[in-house]
Amino acid sequence: MQDAVIVATARTPIGKAYRGALNNTEAPTLAAHAMKAALARTPLAADEIEEVLLGCAVTQGTSGVNIARHAVMAAHWPVSISGKTIDQQCASGLSAIASAALQIQSGQNRILLAGGVESVSLAQNDKMNNYRLRDPKVLSHYPKYYLNMLETAEILAKRYQVSREEQDAYALQSQQRAAKAKAAGWFAKEIAPLEVSQLIVDKDSGQTHQKLRTFSEDEGLRETRIDALAALKPALANGTCVTAGNASQLSDGACACLLMSEREAEQRGITPLGRLRDMVSVGLAPEEMGMGPLHAIPKLLARNQLTVDAIDLWEINEAFACQVLACVQRLGIDQDKLNVNGGAIALGHPYGMSGARLAGHALLEGARRGAKRVLVSLCVGGGMGVAALFERP
Repeated sequence: MQDAVIVATARTPIGKAYRGALNNTEAPTLAAHAMKAALARTPLAADEIEEVLLGCAVTQGTSGVNIARHAVMAAHWPVSISGKTIDQQCASGLSAIASAALQIQSGQNRILLAGGVESVSLAQNDKMNNYRLRDPKVLSHYPKYYLNMLETAEILAKRYQVSREEQDAYALQSQQRAAKAKAAGWFAKEIAPLEVSQLIVDKDSGQTHQKLRTFSEDEGLRETRIDALAALKPALANGTCVTAGNASQLSDGACACLLMSEREAEQRGITPLGRLRDMVSVGLAPEEMGMGPLHAIPKLLARNQLTVDAIDLWEINEAFACQVLACVQRLGIDQDKLNVNGGAIALGHPYGMSGARLAGHALLEGARRGAKRVLVSLCVGGGMGVAALFERP
């Protein structure tokens, strides 16, 4: 079996959902931009890519009917390139990378593109199709299955005794680390700026107009103070601690990674960013979905005969501050190695994109720091956890 390596990664800047720069850009266009940018960072031509695998969580409207194939068309790539969409909710982008790696490892393919995309603005809105979403058979078996993510976060914070103060302090750290990374230009290595037409709504009249602009930086970062975080009310009417400040932001964006066999990279003289060594996916109680990393990471480490201390860099998706803290405290992860440039609380969380963004960022940041092993993990709606181990050259 041959190793699969990632040789390039690129992403759009992350836009705020509904009122941000990408609120008027279709999902295939978002994905195509990241795909073309990743390809441009290699000496390859588009017709050498055999298939595009894209993760997406809200697969309807602009993101529906196999978004991966739509993205191939939006990129104006050859019709010979097939497309495959993967939905594992927040882990979709990472699962797409893992699926691509397996196809290469098995000898089925030589060169693939994998990543993720989400347009929350255009797919998760008042036109979203929720018709008969809740199946009585599911409800009779597991009544808590359809809890929304905010409800699961409140449950988790209470069960695992993560205080509001701890959550706000972690959120502040995420914002501060992201601001430092942005100022240093560390995100610029992965971001591919794009021209967009943003929809602007006049607050007084309600009228809309389009604004053409170049979008080049993540929109979620904001100057944050601990007292301002403490003053925020809980997001749920009956909530106690989860707020807009210590939870991830609703966002739009796309990320792409180019994968090939290690032999192919050697023959072409391409230096890989890293290789996917292993990935696990586990299930757990749906109302504790945020604890997914706590279940997935030990299984991944045990299977590879590694300890927590053997990992040089960690990227755990910041769906909620409470779930990251509950997991890392029990796993004994050094926070100096965790989400070192901030996470979804500061940058945003375009569901299908996030897993791919975390993988690409971990490899680039790992190169900057000289890290050998990097581990990426996400909690997943419905009660799952995913963890992937990457190794750098």
